[in-house]
Amino acid sequence: MKQTEQSSLYDGLDHMSTTELLEGINTEDRKVPEIVAACIPQIARFVDGVVERMKNGGRVFYIGAGTSGRLGITDASEIPPTFGLSGAFIGIIAGGDKAIRNAVEGAEDDPEQGWKDILAYNPGPQDCLVGITASGSAPYVVGAIRKANGLGMLTASISCNEESPVARESAVPIIAVVGPEFVTGSTRMKSGTATKLILNMISTSVMIRLGRVKGNRMVDMQLTNKKLVDRGTRMIMDETGISDYEAAKDLLLRYGSVRAAINSL
Repeated sequence: MKQTEQSSLYDGLDHMSTTELLEGINTEDRKVPEIVAACIPQIARFVDGVVERMKNGGRVFYIGAGTSGRLGITDASEIPPTFGLSGAFIGIIAGGDKAIRNAVEGAEDDPEQGWKDILAYNPGPQDCLVGITASGSAPYVVGAIRKANGLGMLTASISCNEESPVARESAVPIIAVVGPEFVTGSTRMKSGTATKLILNMISTSVMIRLGRVKGNRMVDMQLTNKKLVDRGTRMIMDETGISDYEAAKDLLLRYGSVRAAINSL
């Protein structure tokens, strides 16, 4: 039996108090970071490969179904505002954009559709593909990984079962076996948490390695709201020694980014 389908370590959930439920969920959640930590060698191997390919114009595609697809889209969508780089990470979900909010029946069962969805972006051998499937068996994802390998793309997978089809197909299998879910089979819980952590690690470390962070600051972030303008202003003040808030803010707005404002001095 798949680890993600094993019976919960807890029973009688419908008879537990609210506090008991929350304590049980939290107990299970605390197991996830240590399990992800054991995956760092594989994550590092993939990140190093991505960095080299991105230097030559490569991109990273995330592909998944259901929760896995939504997590990929969430991570990819944060790259432009956080690091000021558009088109570098692309999230694709089985069933298309409507599946972001609502389940699309049977969308993950077509082994050809995943690659068809990627083809819309004209993939090439410098690109990378991360197949995300907690079970490790979604045909939509497995089929896409297989085709990407044939094109020469660097492939990785994030799954939560040992010896899964997607792990066998991908060049860099990242396997976080988090064990039974608190609610049996509900992989949006620990499996989803592990996936989110791994995606954060991949995209953040790639962006840092590519120079999109200075020190510990997001110097290329997009100034899309007042909070980010304020953050950028204070970054400039800290970095340059400018003590006048309005002067630093004016500099930021004139040049459009923390990096450009600092480099103008």
